[in-house]
Amino acid sequence: MKHKILVVEDEPAMRLGLQDNLEFEGYAVECAADGLAGLAAIQQQAYDLIILDVMMPQMSGFEVCKRMRKEGIETPVILLTAKGEEIDKVLGLELGADDYITKPFGLRELLARIKAVLRRTVKNDSSHEGQVMAIGRLNIDFAAYEAFEGQSAVKLSHKEFEILKFLIDHHDRPVSRNELLSEVWGYEAELTTRTVDNFIARLRQKVEWDVHQPKVILTVHGVGYRLVGKKF
Repeated sequence: MKHKILVVEDEPAMRLGLQDNLEFEGYAVECAADGLAGLAAIQQQAYDLIILDVMMPQMSGFEVCKRMRKEGIETPVILLTAKGEEIDKVLGLELGADDYITKPFGLRELLARIKAVLRRTVKNDSSHEGQVMAIGRLNIDFAAYEAFEGQSAVKLSHKEFEILKFLIDHHDRPVSRNELLSEVWGYEAELTTRTVDNFIARLRQKVEWDVHQPKVILTVHGVGYRLVGKKF
């Protein structure tokens, strides 16, 4: 079954070029010419991946990403932008993007990013599919990307699920912040490790009984973090 990709890009030549090349690679591709149209398509249909330009009329890519995450839409997002400053990358990832590529870029690089994001995020590739795990206060269904405290649903972002999965897979040792950046976000040291710390702080609010005395996601000073508790 073909992966379905939405391209949201206001430059006609770029939009058509992306569509033609991605369809040639075997993807099913739909397009939107601005942020508003892109958000409407995202709200109405399910996609495996969204390629989202940052600088667009009507609504920026940042705002589209922010709104879809606020509505609970966890479809993976790759941001496209002419900007290369680190602050923009951090902002995009904090808003819930999964990857970030700066224009101009080569087709091979984009295809590699797409494959990497789909490999990390497509649900049927999860090693935890079919398992409900108790992590701190929560019971987490990784197949459905759902979390519950008792009978109440708890909202976790796609990135928060991915962090927990990685920590579970490596529960036998501490995981460094740079390792999480590389393996969960797909970035190396060019991003600040503060991004990881911010996500860990939000996760602790949801899984710990006392965020001031963590018992589930521990800080390993000088290294990073470790998930403790039952053997996973």
